[in-house]
Amino acid sequence: MISREPTLERLAIAKSLLLTPFGLDESHLTRALAEIKAHRVDEADLYFQYTRSEGWSLEEGIVKTGSFSIDQGVGVRAVSGEKTAFAYSDDISEASLLDAARTVRSISTPAPQSRVKVGKPKVAAARSLYRGLDPIATLDSTTKVKLLERVEQLARAKDPRVAQVMAGLASEYDVVMVARADGTLAADVRPLVRLSVTVIAEQKGRREVGSAGGGGRFGLAYFDDAMITQYVDEAVRAALTNLESRPAPAGEMTVVLGPGWPGILLHEAIGHGLEGDFNRKGSSAFSGRIGERVAAKGVTVLDDGTLADRRGSLNVDDEGNTSQRNVLIEDGILKGYIQDAMNARLMGVAPTGNGRRESYAHVPMPRMTNTYMLAGDKDPQEIVASIKRGLYATNFGGGQVDITSGKFVFSASEAYWVENGKILYPVKGATLVGSGPECLKRVRMIGNDMKLDSGVGTCGKEGQSVPVGVGQPTLRLDGLTVGGTA
Repeated sequence: MISREPTLERLAIAKSLLLTPFGLDESHLTRALAEIKAHRVDEADLYFQYTRSEGWSLEEGIVKTGSFSIDQGVGVRAVSGEKTAFAYSDDISEASLLDAARTVRSISTPAPQSRVKVGKPKVAAARSLYRGLDPIATLDSTTKVKLLERVEQLARAKDPRVAQVMAGLASEYDVVMVARADGTLAADVRPLVRLSVTVIAEQKGRREVGSAGGGGRFGLAYFDDAMITQYVDEAVRAALTNLESRPAPAGEMTVVLGPGWPGILLHEAIGHGLEGDFNRKGSSAFSGRIGERVAAKGVTVLDDGTLADRRGSLNVDDEGNTSQRNVLIEDGILKGYIQDAMNARLMGVAPTGNGRRESYAHVPMPRMTNTYMLAGDKDPQEIVASIKRGLYATNFGGGQVDITSGKFVFSASEAYWVENGKILYPVKGATLVGSGPECLKRVRMIGNDMKLDSGVGTCGKEGQSVPVGVGQPTLRLDGLTVGGTA
């Protein structure tokens, strides 16, 4: 059998799902884009999407819910200057396309007939970071149920204090296609899976929670016995650790952040402030600071959509631009922002492959992919041993940030009190309070153990959610404010 080049194969799959069944071809897309270009617009695009999703959840030893859904539609956008007009429909047809095109072009005035041009069709360059498989079909329903039951059995067998186990398995097959007014055609086939485990442990009337899980852009076979056991061990250990926790001290102190998922603080407190829309509008704490020192020496932060199989990675973004490895901060110096097409054009720079949207019913905006800090040269044990009196936080729950000021509040779901370099006991109720830009300047030691999260991150912005990744090495920050319960 002769196989096609992956980029062309993805485009063929997209056409077979999103055009052919509805009697459409590329000529219909060109006509719709020409309708928009009949007015004075800077950019125009069509975004087609087909999504098939499945979810299973287990609680109290039984699979309580199972869900399956199919969603498809098209979003039509016109951009003139800073203004965006957008329309979408779950009816994919020539009539819907043309109706939407005539609606969004009203954002601007008619153009001279000589300017009504749509570029010659060309296939966008794209990466091949993950297989274009349908993860839902990689295990049958019986095996999926048995997988969740295995989670329950393993967790309860770990410790008699495990009182309740909840597990969820989610799979998604997402096919997208972008047609731009410059003639560019791009497509992506995006598998996505996630397994989550939550354990409630009880001892002497006290109940505490621990959770774990992971996933990425691959099939469900990833969750073999070894991976399931790892997630269960992590969740049970966290719950049992929290049973022994004491009230967290409060005040200004040294804080050491563990590797991996604690990078969520980096994502929220710094990453959002480096998105192009906030900086173009001057509303970010990092606005107008390219080339300035914004962090301690040794701090290098990347947003990288090119990591194979990762939850936040993309072959092309939702505007048809190739994903990139973007250096945002290098050795403490601010190098750039992450950009979608509109904000890049208005700021006079190139797009960075970060134009993302939740679905065909949403407009794209600059969003993170996989955001992480590079490793340093310190041994993690040396970093913890350097704490005279302070907090060692290894896992985080929720948090929030003010983009304009950079101020954040984060709750630690697993943390330890440390004195004279010794971990004394786990603490509960610790919250980290500070400013993202100031936080970066307080980095004193950077570990050699950079780690990415296990594949669980979802980022929200302006009502839209997209899958992301985070990561970092062990970090020591001095003079951070900790809100506690002691």
